[in-house]
Amino acid sequence: MSDTLVKMTGVGKSFSGVSVLRNVNFTLQAGEVHVLAGENGAGKSTLIKILSGVHNEFTGTMEVFGKAVRFASPLEASRTGISVIHQEMSLIPQMDVVDNIFLGRELRHRPWRVDRAAQERETRRLLARLGLDINLRKPVEEYPMPVRQRIEIAKALAFEARVFIMDEPTSAIPEADVARLFDIIRQLRREGFGIVYISHKMEEIYTIADRITVLRNGEWVGTAAATDMPERDLVKRMVGRELDSRFPPRLGTVGTEPRLAVRNFSLRDPDNGDRRLVRDVSFTVNRGEIVGISGLQGSGNSELLNALFGSYGSLATGTVELDGTVISPPAPGKSIAAGLALLTNDRKASGLVPDASIVNNISLASLRRMSSRSWVNAKKEMEAAERQRRSLRIRLRSLGQPIATLSGGNQQKTLLGRWLETGPKVLLLDEPTRGVDVGAKFEIYDLMNQLTAAGLAIVLITSELPELLAMADRILVMHRGGITAEFSRENATQENIVHAAMGA
Repeated sequence: MSDTLVKMTGVGKSFSGVSVLRNVNFTLQAGEVHVLAGENGAGKSTLIKILSGVHNEFTGTMEVFGKAVRFASPLEASRTGISVIHQEMSLIPQMDVVDNIFLGRELRHRPWRVDRAAQERETRRLLARLGLDINLRKPVEEYPMPVRQRIEIAKALAFEARVFIMDEPTSAIPEADVARLFDIIRQLRREGFGIVYISHKMEEIYTIADRITVLRNGEWVGTAAATDMPERDLVKRMVGRELDSRFPPRLGTVGTEPRLAVRNFSLRDPDNGDRRLVRDVSFTVNRGEIVGISGLQGSGNSELLNALFGSYGSLATGTVELDGTVISPPAPGKSIAAGLALLTNDRKASGLVPDASIVNNISLASLRRMSSRSWVNAKKEMEAAERQRRSLRIRLRSLGQPIATLSGGNQQKTLLGRWLETGPKVLLLDEPTRGVDVGAKFEIYDLMNQLTAAGLAIVLITSELPELLAMADRILVMHRGGITAEFSRENATQENIVHAAMGA
């Protein structure tokens, strides 16, 4: 059999007469990690949906394992040997590990009787191959995301997949587990599997890629070995222009007066009142300042921002002052009115209203200002949406289209527009560039500079340490709910941040 696992030639795809892919070529070899790179909206998702059977109406040809194919469904693609590891797991949370792995292909004694013992033996063998020894009878929802990810890979191995498509696989797992995932990918590569890998993180691309294919605006820009496509060249191909740096220089002067002051702030665990997720945290953020908050998964940094905003209600205790005014008790409505805004770390679960229009998503936090006698002023809504579209350069067909139809980067910019429309004094940003391409990231960094230059204060959480070091004026590090260290911009390094995040 040929070493070429996948060959796509001249592939094109249109939706409602709008072309999203044009004459794209892509190949995947056995024992290769092939990174598919491009900005949000470049066509990456459409291409892998064709490969995985989601879209079967397209122009051009596709060969898998040497045979011309046009999959009728994702199930047919899966049975042929194509497996997709999504950002959001396809596992069924309430089912146990074994049932998830063998769902739809149960091992049977007889046609009517499942051989549970054989399934458990095979599951244990597959998971051992991935370095995992867990209780197979627990629901998968009880396991953390990195474990679920390996269960998903085991499921693909059970289906005898030879091609793995990994779409932003590290976006929902902590930094400490990324190295373990890369070890598994290297193991699969050594065993002759082909991996299509999508990521917007430059460090990951150059750690794991053998070859890189770049798409831009639905067209093939180029394919080369990773060693022959340096980062500067990759970025230029992705965005169509030179970016002098991944990060703009910090602008403006940090003020001396606090905009946000947090004192003796704690948060009780909603599931265990005797446990505190945040413990006696105190800090200030000055006018024009970006304060980064770092920490490993479970450190309490995301819970801190949500509690400051009022998401946990009376479970939070302590003092929160905004420009000298105490917000008590914390509640989202009070926070918005006072000038506090929160961009959460999971836009799909707690940010977007996916079927609502872009206009409605932008106006959601400002409806009181746009309403009179319980009626929303549609003209004001549209004006606000258009103002944010221009300011943030949101790429769209129409302000009336559902936000779910936008690329990830444009969804994120729309959510930022929602909070900017409230006229905030302090922005709480939790992973603002997660799942966002390099061009959109630069635009978000530039926006942060503009906002702080105008006097806003920003609290930033990001799992990307280069981003944290480049954008934060000060960095606080959390471990087990408390602050263990504080670093100025001058003395912050990746090493001392990680050291502090582990409790030192």
